Amino acid sequence: MKNSSFFLTCILLLSVTILIGCKDNKTDEDDTPSADTETVDNVGSNKGQAFIEGDSENPNALRLAINSKDHTTLVAAVQAAGVENALVNVGPLTVFAPTNAAFNKLPEGTVEDLLKPENKSKLAYILKNHVAPSNYPIDMLEKNIRKGRTLYMASGENVEVSKEGEDILVGGAKIIGTVKVSNGWVHVIEDVILPKE
Repeated sequence: MKNSSFFLTCILLLSVTILIGCKDNKTDEDDTPSADTETVDNVGSNKGQAFIEGDSENPNALRLAINSKDHTTLVAAVQAAGVENALVNVGPLTVFAPTNAAFNKLPEGTVEDLLKPENKSKLAYILKNHVAPSNYPIDMLEKNIRKGRTLYMASGENVEVSKEGEDILVGGAKIIGTVKVSNGWVHVIEDVILPKE
């Protein structure tokens, strides 16, 4: 009888210890987010490469535009069209970046109209008409001019490249500056290159 009583007491103590241990583990689990929760949080915040923060000595095309006070309209258009990730692709790519003054040359109300959500696809098409999926430094542009070649743009259109005196024009827009970026080249232009269609 003494042995069975001692045995029952041991089982009871062991059960209480296990119960308390499980309860403590339960609290730890509640404090630690589950793998499912982490996945949901990451999916909600994952917007692509364009949204990765990082300082680089040689920025990509999008980061260069964001840091330029002369390209705030271009950046607003890129964000409204949702094409940020296209400008941070590994490349090589060449971006012909219209300045704020270039957008101001468009007929009054054009930019405001294009920035409306219902015109997102039209705006994206116009912006893609400013990106060539290839490496086009100035010397390569001059080579294309000599050979009479056009530039194939991400919009699917071909844009003429020409020279007037010392000025290089792409789609009729004069290049006024050039910057090497981590994923290609950015040529600053003084007009918006409107698609033919």
